This record gives sequence, C-alpha cells and structure tokens, in this order.
Amino acid sequence: MNRHRAVYVISVAAELAGMHPQTLRIYERKGLLEPARTPGGNRRYSEADIERLRRITELAATGMNLAGIRKVMQLEDEVARLHSEVLQLREVVRQVQVEVDRRAPRRDLVPLRQAVVVFGEQARRKD
Repeated sequence: MNRHRAVYVISVAAELAGMHPQTLRIYERKGLLEPARTPGGNRRYSEADIERLRRITELAATGMNLAGIRKVMQLEDEVARLHSEVLQLREVVRQVQVEVDRRAPRRDLVPLRQAVVVFGEQARRKD
C-alpha cells in the first residue's frame, strides 16, 4: 500500500494515532499536519500522516510546545530532502566517473619540446 494514499477518516486516524479527533484538527490549524480532502471537503489521512501524528506525540512528550514541534519537523523534512538530494548527486557523480573511465586515452597528444629563449641569447633546448 502507498503510505501517502489518504484513506482514513478523522476518527480512524485519531484512533490509530492514539489521540482525540479534535487534536488532529488543532494540529492542522497550527500547521503541523495537512490532510487530504475529499471533493466534499472531508479530511482523509494517510499512513504517512499517522506516522507524523505519532512523531508529534513523541516530541510533545519531551515537553516541547507546538511551535517547537513545527520547527523540529520542518528541519527533519529538510534533512530528509537534502539526504535524498545527496544520494541523487552521488549517483550522478558515479555515472560521470563511469563515463570518464570508459573513454579511451587520448592518442592525439604528442610530446612538446620546449625551448627557452632569453632576449639577446641563442635558444637553448630543454628536453
């Protein structure tokens, strides 16, 4: 099952998260949660929403207020996004390195003999 598919009505989501339905409404108003809505406007919660509600409960148990919880969760979301981006960039670097390793060495390069010329003197060859 897709963990982001919103299937639970508010009463079921509240029961799964171990809290009162009114608490879910408060969390939504405070910007901690954003449930999906049906065309009729009813809230629908996903498994990811339930996990988020459980994380809110964990943070609240440490004595953190809702503003602090919101900030922590924003930072956790940002860390997850950046982690994903790092993994993508590592894959790009790996693919580029494979391509570089696959290329044949350049055979059109030839040694260059350099001559040092000091104004007023004859050129001396440097090998």
